[in-house]
Parts: sequence; structure tokens; C-alpha cells
Amino acid sequence: MIERTDGEILHKRIQQFEDAVTVYPVSCEKLAAGRSDKQWLDGVLAGGAKIVQLRDKISSDNVLLEKAKYFRTKTREAKALFIVNDRVDIAMMAGADGVHVGQKDLPPNEVRNIASDIIIGVSCNTTEDVKALAALKGSGDCPVNYYNIGPLFVTETKEGLTSFLGIEAVSHFSKLCSLPFTVMGGIKEHHVADLVKAGVQRIAVVTAISEAEDIRAETARWMRMINESSNERSE
Repeated sequence: MIERTDGEILHKRIQQFEDAVTVYPVSCEKLAAGRSDKQWLDGVLAGGAKIVQLRDKISSDNVLLEKAKYFRTKTREAKALFIVNDRVDIAMMAGADGVHVGQKDLPPNEVRNIASDIIIGVSCNTTEDVKALAALKGSGDCPVNYYNIGPLFVTETKEGLTSFLGIEAVSHFSKLCSLPFTVMGGIKEHHVADLVKAGVQRIAVVTAISEAEDIRAETARWMRMINESSNERSE
């Protein structure tokens, strides 16, 4: 058996992210209509999701690690990517495919120093954030593999937000930085077609899926909506 190098592992993960990901479900147990993160995970994977993000800012470290290991097992069985929000330590101990960090979390270059084979995603909430990322990419030594544009619309997921970027931010931000990107924040089904027209390929979703009566069916429906809108755009 030939062992892969860290570079080969990262390349394979990035290729899967770029080629297969459409809907990007993000967990939030308190917004899952009484269902656990594990039940949510089983639903989104059954619906065909090719990536999931574990976002849990409440559980103790021991509980979070146990949950992350469950996510790793199930995503590996489903051949889906597994991303952990914020917690690089948990991501590494669980063998996750990647980590997503915010502007106030660990710097991506420091994350890369200790985790050479994982996908690193970063949140970009302002023009300044994207310009800084573009400059990092231009330096030729960029640790970031994708960025998220958001929040686009009013959302229940994060408290204390008062400004939202809107669809206009998609074309603006993506022109500034050519890295692959996702979008997030209050996105509903009636936004999908316009987002795809604006150049979006990957939509991160929390409540639209977690609050659905049937998580499996809703995940599959979001994948169809994105794919159908993409096909219409390319015609």
C-alpha cells in the first residue's frame, strides 16, 4: 500500500471540495427542532451532502471530541468531507478533512504550520477581509483554500449582527479574490437562482435544513435546486 504525502492528501480534499460540493450543511443543535447533531448528520448525509461542518460552541471539549469522531466515521462512510468550525485541536484529533476559522480565531498561517494536510476555510465579512486574503494569495504562500462570504441576509444563527452584505457582495468579493468561496447567512430557497446567477457554486445552510421536518429530503432538495440553477445558467 502506497502512503500519500500531506500534499497529496490536501490536493485530493481540495479537488473534492471544488468538484463535488454544492449545498454545505452546517450544524446547529439548538436550531434543529429538538434533534441532536448526530441525528442531523445522519439526515444530511442520507440526503446526499458531500460536505458537512460541525459547529458547536456549547458542548464541553470531551463531548465535542466524541461528537467529532462520530461525524468523522459517518462522513468517511458516505465519502463526504468533514469540516470543524473554529476548533483546530478537535479537527486534528478527530481526523477531520478541514477547519473553518473566523477573523478572530487562530490565524490560517498558524493553523497550516500544525496541520499541513487539511482544508482551511476562512470567513470574510468585509471588503478589507477579502483584500487581505487576496494579498496573501498573491504572495504565493497562501494557507487558505476557500473563503466564505457572509452573512448575506438576516440570520438567526449568530447573535448581535446588524449589517448584512446582500447578493451584491458576491460579485464584488469574488472579483477581489479568486479562491473558491461559499456563501452563508439567512439564505432561503428563493435566493438560490439569483445567487447562482451571481456566480455562486456552494451555498452554506443552517436553519433552512436543520429546521426542516425531513432533513434528508430537504438536503436533497437544496442539492437539486443548486444543480438545476447551475444548469440553467450554463445553457
